[in-house]
Amino acid sequence: MAIDELLNEHEQSEQVRNWLRNNALGLIGGVGLGLAVIAGWQWWQGQRLQHGMQANATYAQATEALAAGKIPADKGQALIAGFEKGNPTLGTLAALQLAKAQVDAGKRDDAIATLRKLGEADADLRPVVRQRLARLLIDAGKAKDALSLLDDDRDAAMLDARGDAHFALGDKTKAQEAYRKALALVDVANPQHRLISMKLIEAGGTPPHAGSNG
Repeated sequence: MAIDELLNEHEQSEQVRNWLRNNALGLIGGVGLGLAVIAGWQWWQGQRLQHGMQANATYAQATEALAAGKIPADKGQALIAGFEKGNPTLGTLAALQLAKAQVDAGKRDDAIATLRKLGEADADLRPVVRQRLARLLIDAGKAKDALSLLDDDRDAAMLDARGDAHFALGDKTKAQEAYRKALALVDVANPQHRLISMKLIEAGGTPPHAGSNG
């Protein structure tokens, strides 16, 4: 039995050696492929990080220029398009900065065009874009157009702007309703609460708890 077992072990070891000889090339290739994949992943991650750092640096330079009132001749469209290709979020932020610079320069209609071209912005920035565009439209006498942008009843800034749009259109009842909803979402200690309360009073409404001691 011991001899048989030794023979079996010898046969098994020979089978293993034969298999290794026959498949050595494949094994080496597999290991090489695995290492190449790892190296490729590390290179791609490095490139991605480098591009991200370059985009952030370019964005910082652009915002500094816009803050200084240096609006590009093409109204900043090439700048925004450049960001949107690699980083849509930076593209949206750049558009917001550009629109602010245009408003500061007295070019409200250009600012409206800038924000309108964004279309469906980054999900996190969508409420900000819509609210800012709506306020510009209200200022331009297009309050009706602004209302279609202010569709979120959970956003205090949107509700505040909605109240402004209704007030501009002469609908004080709807303005009061929007201001009340906004107040319900803003902390009493927030300065914005007092401002919205004043708007509500101007629209003919009474702020919640007005005149109470607590």
